[in-house]
Amino acid sequence: MKVASILIITIGAATSFSPQARIVPRRTFALNADAKDTPPPPAPAAPEAVAAPEAVATPEVVAKPEAVATPEVVATPEAVATPEAEATPEVVATPEPVATPEPVPEPAMAVSGGAAVAAYTKDDLKVLAKELNPLVSFYDPLSLSDGTFWNDSNEATIGFLRHAEIKHGRVAMAAFVGYCVQSNYHWPWKMTLEGDDFPSIDLGPEAQWDAIPEAAKWQIILVVGFFESWSEFPTAANTHYMRGGRPGVYPSFDDFGDMVHPVPFDLYDPFGLSKNASEETKAAGLVTEINNGRLAMLGIMGFLAEDHLPGSVPALKDISIPYDGSVMAPFASNFHLFG
Repeated sequence: MKVASILIITIGAATSFSPQARIVPRRTFALNADAKDTPPPPAPAAPEAVAAPEAVATPEVVAKPEAVATPEVVATPEAVATPEAEATPEVVATPEPVATPEPVPEPAMAVSGGAAVAAYTKDDLKVLAKELNPLVSFYDPLSLSDGTFWNDSNEATIGFLRHAEIKHGRVAMAAFVGYCVQSNYHWPWKMTLEGDDFPSIDLGPEAQWDAIPEAAKWQIILVVGFFESWSEFPTAANTHYMRGGRPGVYPSFDDFGDMVHPVPFDLYDPFGLSKNASEETKAAGLVTEINNGRLAMLGIMGFLAEDHLPGSVPALKDISIPYDGSVMAPFASNFHLFG
């Protein structure tokens, strides 16, 4: 029995160093009553095996959630940004060509003799009239704005009337200034190649006209006639005012220079002062010009009336110089072109 006990103890000691053999000693203890109270000392060392939980550190593999960062792929929703392709509706912006309706003045165009005519209507005249004179506004006692001159359209007729008013206003402004200057200033140089002087300022402007040589009168009339004729010839840059052109615009002499002889200055805006002006500035200038032209027409006719019929314009009676000739006879009251 002692030998058996020694063998058992020896086996127990040996198994204490082997975790796999720990179970065997416990069974052996059950067979040996002498060793019953002897606790297996090596058992406490088992905690070292518990250190195996370090393998549990494998949760670092759980760090694979970094792969979960793959949701960056979810950033592919940028592909969803492909709706930018929907932005292709910008192509729909092609309706910008629809902006071409600027030539939509065409709806208000009439056709006369196969040509398009600018839409200057009676309503346009009423709007312009308020800008010119808010107090008087639109005034057309003869209903000229309803007419159709020369069997043309009403739009063409209104274009003619507008151009005629602007032209007469310009001529009247030049006449008014000329009347005042030649009534008070005598040109110092000779008038003719023969050495004749200009008429004295003791004469009124009408009598001065009668006193100049006939050749001089023809020169003046022919030059003015040329200006008038040139204004009626439409060009690529200047459509006729009855066919869509802007009333009051005088064509450049560039074409004349190409066809006949160079001209250094244009009749209208010779120094190009309004060339780069905005449309708003030009429109405001035209309103001012029309008003000044209307006033000049009243002024020059007032001078002529008072000179021919003293007392007809009381405000001018102290400065007028009476004239007993005919202001409507450019040469002489008994002048006949053919003898």
